[in-house]
Amino acid sequence: MAKQPMLKFVKIARDMPEKRSADVRKEDFHEIYAEFAAAKAAEQASRCSQCGVPYCQSHCPLHNNIPDWLNLTATGRLREAYEISQSTNTFPEICGRICPQDRLCEGNCVIEQSGHGTVTIGSVEKYITDTAWENGWVTPAAPAVERPESVGIIGAGPGGLAAADMLRRAGVQVTVYDRYDRAGGLMTYGIPGFKLEKEVVMRRNAQLEAGGVRFVLNCAVGEDITFDEIRSQHDAVIIATGVYKSRDLGGPGAGARGIVRAIDYLTASNRAANFGDSVPEFESGELNAEGKKVVVIGGGDTAMDCVRTAIRQGATSVKCLYRRDRANMPGSQRETQNAEEEGVVFEWLTAPKGFKGDAAVEAVVVQKMRLGLPDASGRQTPELIDGSDYDEPADLVIKALGFEPEELPTLWGCPELEVTRWGTVKAEFTSGRTSLPGVYAVGDIVRGASLVVWAIRDGRDCAEAVLKDFQSAAAIAAE
Repeated sequence: MAKQPMLKFVKIARDMPEKRSADVRKEDFHEIYAEFAAAKAAEQASRCSQCGVPYCQSHCPLHNNIPDWLNLTATGRLREAYEISQSTNTFPEICGRICPQDRLCEGNCVIEQSGHGTVTIGSVEKYITDTAWENGWVTPAAPAVERPESVGIIGAGPGGLAAADMLRRAGVQVTVYDRYDRAGGLMTYGIPGFKLEKEVVMRRNAQLEAGGVRFVLNCAVGEDITFDEIRSQHDAVIIATGVYKSRDLGGPGAGARGIVRAIDYLTASNRAANFGDSVPEFESGELNAEGKKVVVIGGGDTAMDCVRTAIRQGATSVKCLYRRDRANMPGSQRETQNAEEEGVVFEWLTAPKGFKGDAAVEAVVVQKMRLGLPDASGRQTPELIDGSDYDEPADLVIKALGFEPEELPTLWGCPELEVTRWGTVKAEFTSGRTSLPGVYAVGDIVRGASLVVWAIRDGRDCAEAVLKDFQSAAAIAAE
């Protein structure tokens, strides 16, 4: 009788890949986790209980067939494991690195609920796909038949690139327009290298280009080309711009020098540290934390990226202000722990009231908070504690308060593009169809600021809808 390769969670404990010590890793921008070895990946995959109703799969936005590729990994069938993983996820090596698994697949693992520690799904996913790249199993699109239809995609982030990949593999002619000089969106310039090394993104970009996707970079819609021009050149257009407008802070002194936006700070750091670009704002110190007392305002994943970047740049101190407590923080608990290990101090239940300084910011006026009654979302509402103000010294203040959509109808001279009251593009659920014929929208510009994995899901769903619409149009034309 064959030996049971799975269900070993009772005998084998959960084990993550080795994590570099905080003292070592805070000196560079390399990823902090080592790669699983083959034997360790198989061992950890074998802990899966092979549930009849896999909650890991149902809580994954892409509904990845996790139990199957864990089984294949445990039995040494890595190429098949990769094929299963790739069948539902355009960028599994990226999701394996940056998805908040503790809130999604791993956080809903059945053996975690029974007290045995979750399967290390993200680390195995990363191992499978990195192995696939090393062995040449990841290949560019090679459609059997080239189709005449053309699709223009505005935005080279995860949603736009996922749609581009799906459409190109179906033989559609695809052109991606992006305002930046490199494709990848926030994966390239927003997420630091210690979470996602840039070579991982660049090789995907190169693979898409090798498969026939055409990139038009340094191209801002509304400035270098009009939206109407793009529509006239393609049979369909997908809007995948993401949301880049930063939420702002008010209060006395809010316009002082030294108070910067998270997106500007992270972009400058990624350009300088990961690509070796010359960035004047970084070199002048404006967007560089070296030798400074840094205060980051916010509690999401972007705030975590900022505090950990500031540590690596050589800040003398890094503090994070968040108006709720640790349990109510929206960012990944794993990232919070990593930040604390690296020397970041979290000031829970605090919020900025204003800023002090003459020529430049010198301190944040902080007010202490307490949690009151739950709001409509069920989260306790922060309330001010009168008379609790104090000054927190700061040379650099980074605002990481989240992102909002830009006013696309105005920027693009297209008032007929319908948006919601939040400014996001109004689009049909799953298909991404908008109010304009042949125009679709996906990702954060529809959802608001969200996860990379949701953008990938939207891009894939939209590509399927575009292909169906092309098929319907062809059938009508043939009648």
